[in-house]
Amino acid sequence: MTKLLIRLFVKNYENTSESKVRESYGQFASLVGIGTNVLLFIIKLATGLLFNSIAIVADAINNLSDSISSLVTLIGFKMSGKPADSEHPYGHARMEYVAGLLVSFFIVFLGFQLFKSAMEEVLHPKEAIFNALTVFILVISVLIKIWQCLFYRKIGHTINSLTILAVSTDSRNDILATSVILLGTLITLLTGYNLDGFMGMAVAVFILYSGANLVKETINPLLGMAPNEELEAMAADKILSYESIIGFHDLRVHNYGVSKCYASVHCEVPAEQDIMVSHDIIDQIERDFMKEWGIDLVIHLDPVLTNDKKTDALKQQVEQIIYDIAPEIDMHDFRVVFGIRVNKLIFDIVLPYSFGISEDEVIQMIEEAVDQMDKTYQAVILVDRK
Repeated sequence: MTKLLIRLFVKNYENTSESKVRESYGQFASLVGIGTNVLLFIIKLATGLLFNSIAIVADAINNLSDSISSLVTLIGFKMSGKPADSEHPYGHARMEYVAGLLVSFFIVFLGFQLFKSAMEEVLHPKEAIFNALTVFILVISVLIKIWQCLFYRKIGHTINSLTILAVSTDSRNDILATSVILLGTLITLLTGYNLDGFMGMAVAVFILYSGANLVKETINPLLGMAPNEELEAMAADKILSYESIIGFHDLRVHNYGVSKCYASVHCEVPAEQDIMVSHDIIDQIERDFMKEWGIDLVIHLDPVLTNDKKTDALKQQVEQIIYDIAPEIDMHDFRVVFGIRVNKLIFDIVLPYSFGISEDEVIQMIEEAVDQMDKTYQAVILVDRK
């Protein structure tokens, strides 16, 4: 059914890499969310008020918050589709993340308010009336939420949208919340023991948990994230497939929204190769990354001596020193500046963020080991992070 709706309401639905198509997907998902959640809100609110159930009223308010979330998401997608301007040269695509963050904070706030109301119901309970109609309405609500969750997940994966995937997760939590109320209602019908206040608290906890996770998921892209392992592996295979590329390092990826990806990397080429040839290869890699993946890549060219036996021997010695300190430390950009009194061994080392030894200690250990090789050698070290 979701595929059919996409074909009917999303123009050029197959071109998901285009910002306009992504915007159409986001607007369509938001409108569907607004419509279904407003319907659930009206039905549940009427049911909760009619049968004096704080739990069902809380679930209705939860659906209302989902409608507001969808509205914020709709506005976010609309604003993220604005073209670049003089003040925002990278476009406005990150507004999608900002919209998701606003939704997350709203959900957390709502969860606190509902928890307070449910706690009041537990301390000062009122008689709730449950019957077969209540059970029927809750079952229908669960089924609608299951479809909604799958609908959001399908669209979220289709356009790689963290915001819509976050809304899908929220819908999944709504399924659990309404199911808890349904179970409590059945227990009340069978035993006569009123669990309404406790069920309301359970719904509030679900909302708080969902909101906290959404805050984490939406704030990470705004803070800046490391490239994922899949992208790193794809980039490595792609870069190393070109002739004369010896290696690469310092891959950095910056996202200004899902469809706005900028990256930089250092590529190592033979120093003896004609500079025009190396430059032509670098240009080709940059063009291919943009054409195939839509990544605006900038490459820094690092010439590496490949036929100098003395330099190669020194490099192997330094690599062994670093390996003996810790196998997880990498080295790149090794070069030697031979002088009259001092020979400088210049290179970068790459430390994991979780490495247990400080940068200064590692540098000191390497410098002492290099000094023991030969008193004329001086290590000049720059530290990168993996």
